[in-house]
Amino acid sequence: MFVDQVKVYVKGGDGGNGMVAFRREKYVPNGGPAGGDGGKGANVVFEVNEGLRTLIDFRYQRHFKAPRGEHGMSKNQHGKNAKDMVVNVPPGTVVTDAITNEVIADLTEHGQKAVIAKGGRGGRGNTRFATPANPAPELSEHGEPGQEREIVLELKVLADVGLVGFPSVGKSTLLSVVSAAKPKIAEYHFTTIAPNLGMVETEDGRSFAMADLPGLIEGAHAGVGLGHQFLRHIERTRVIVHVIDMAAIEGRDPYTDYVTINQELKEYNLRLTERPQIIVANKMDMPDAKENLERFKEQLQEDYPIFPISALTRQGLRDLLFAIADKIEQTPEFPLIQEEEETGVHRVLYKHEKEQTEFIINRDSDGSYILTGDAIERLFKMTDFSRDESVRRFARQLRGMGVDDALRERGAKDGDIVKLFDYEFEFIE
Repeated sequence: MFVDQVKVYVKGGDGGNGMVAFRREKYVPNGGPAGGDGGKGANVVFEVNEGLRTLIDFRYQRHFKAPRGEHGMSKNQHGKNAKDMVVNVPPGTVVTDAITNEVIADLTEHGQKAVIAKGGRGGRGNTRFATPANPAPELSEHGEPGQEREIVLELKVLADVGLVGFPSVGKSTLLSVVSAAKPKIAEYHFTTIAPNLGMVETEDGRSFAMADLPGLIEGAHAGVGLGHQFLRHIERTRVIVHVIDMAAIEGRDPYTDYVTINQELKEYNLRLTERPQIIVANKMDMPDAKENLERFKEQLQEDYPIFPISALTRQGLRDLLFAIADKIEQTPEFPLIQEEEETGVHRVLYKHEKEQTEFIINRDSDGSYILTGDAIERLFKMTDFSRDESVRRFARQLRGMGVDDALRERGAKDGDIVKLFDYEFEFIE
């Protein structure tokens, strides 16, 4: 099964908890605090493995949760950092945030790595909180929660050449005779429902990757037929080879087919029209093909080279492969994200980072106040509520963030209930 798009959940490892400990040695009076810090949580890292060709593995495992860091120990021993969780993906994988649609990583080369979800830092032990005013604090932090997100993995086949055209025009047959690929071939629509990739070598020793992409029909840019499943794979190809059934066996007009396919490519992504095209007039061994080719040449407005061939009898293939290899050498790679051309002007790129919400106050139906927000939730998760000193520190931090004043502005009075996650606090003036 060829899987080329899948949604998965990833979570970086939580940091290890810091420890509260004291030196208790016979000849060391007033030994002081000795609690170590927790270790860092593991990152979730995606790495390209050129041996993979599909995202099928992600159909069976959709949750990736990295291990947490080791907790801090006594005698000021730091907890061990967790080892990164490495997940293998095929070359051509684009990783996108499912909520913001931001491209996180575009993974194309073997061994290329990208951190998809960061692990949390370790919590600090009580040694870190010692001050002259409080030389023996009974205070430590829990580890920071790891980053969690839902992502979409999309596989865009890495091929130098993409064969496009209506179903049953002979794309699979052409690929099968010029490479060692063995695509399924039959006389009905959509025999090819997944891209087939083959390596082609010319007589003068040049080689390139050719993809037979699923048959395209009118309305594909809007998802009709195989639609986007087909079109996403052509985004990376450097040269488009447009295969046309010049014998018009299915009763369609060859020039109309040509115009329809190009319109679909344009509607899907205007930048696809920048790709150089080579037109292949296939099935020239059939009746009426020569007359149709003459008519096609008269109607053609673009200055694209046309190669009459017969994939079945192998007529004209040698010249076609030489022309494709030449065109690849002349054509640079097209990046997925258009990079601004150098104009000699120095530019600084400012990336918009999602602003973290410190806290939001809402009212529940029972009159209580509900606290939410990135910063306050992170602070809560890193607080050890089993120790009074940690609870007092948490209260001071909320006051410093302005939560108390904000609650008063919302009308909170002494004794009102304030909720954060599943916990309830009393508001005290």
